[in-house]
Amino acid sequence: MRTILAAATLLLLPTLALAQAFPAKPIRIVVGFAPGGSNDAVARILGTRMGTTLKQSIVIDNRPGANGIVAAEHVMRSPADGYTVILTGVSTLVLNPLLYPKVPYDTLTDLAPVTLVGATPQILVAHPQLPVRALTDVVALARRKPQELTTAIPGVGGISHLTLEMFKSGAQIAIENVNYKGTGPALVDVLGGQVPMLISDLPAPLPHVKTGKLRAVMVTGAQRSTLLPDVATAQEQGFPALQATNWLGVMAPARTPAETIGALHEAFVAAVQAADTRERYATIGVDPATSPSSAAFGTFVREEFGRWTQVIKQGAIKLNL
Repeated sequence: MRTILAAATLLLLPTLALAQAFPAKPIRIVVGFAPGGSNDAVARILGTRMGTTLKQSIVIDNRPGANGIVAAEHVMRSPADGYTVILTGVSTLVLNPLLYPKVPYDTLTDLAPVTLVGATPQILVAHPQLPVRALTDVVALARRKPQELTTAIPGVGGISHLTLEMFKSGAQIAIENVNYKGTGPALVDVLGGQVPMLISDLPAPLPHVKTGKLRAVMVTGAQRSTLLPDVATAQEQGFPALQATNWLGVMAPARTPAETIGALHEAFVAAVQAADTRERYATIGVDPATSPSSAAFGTFVREEFGRWTQVIKQGAIKLNL
């Protein structure tokens, strides 16, 4: 009997050692958008902190395309060992399955929840040469020049796109959407004057608003951003339905072992809660947010499916995808 137990223990040792050693090699954080947006910024902030804490390289792997679908499918098909995860938000995980006719992944079955890592409101910005300072100015301009006003969006079917459609539907105006594979490239064209407006998460346009290269028209949070206290919310400007916050979270491939998910949860939560992370978040307009457990994050995502389904139905929102 002792011989059998000893042999069984020896067989278990490699598995136990692997679990205790995680991570034993670099972790890849896949981002479904081009560099320059909030997903990328948050991934790099957390990657720096986690690399120091875990003493492993954290690689940021940008795979832009189809509003995060390319990245999510890649992670779904990656080995379920915890070394490849996706950092993304409501657009990829919830809105894509609700709005696209065919999505190659099921968020609730093909991906394993790890934790929330942050949240940020949407912001509408304009090139200074565009004569708009408030949403009422945008409405008036769109009505004077129907079909001529354009706005850059960082992904078809994402939260920015949906927020813009909610605004257009509520104001009964027409604005042409100009689609990009992320906020970074969209921002370049808006700064250059090729497109007059941009709607996106707050972080990327924020520095350019502060320098006056772009003008902030509104933010979609329930309250004004502390970084832009003079910019009125959509609700203050007469559009109470425009309250949209993009939360960001981490998911791994389904069937990733529970102990590995637990280790990832611990590492990401610790990174978010670190003082230097919170300081860097504050400078770019991201609010820290974490989940008490991976299961709690999974419950949150399921609730978001229900909430956004109602928003889309009540607003009768239909996107030309």
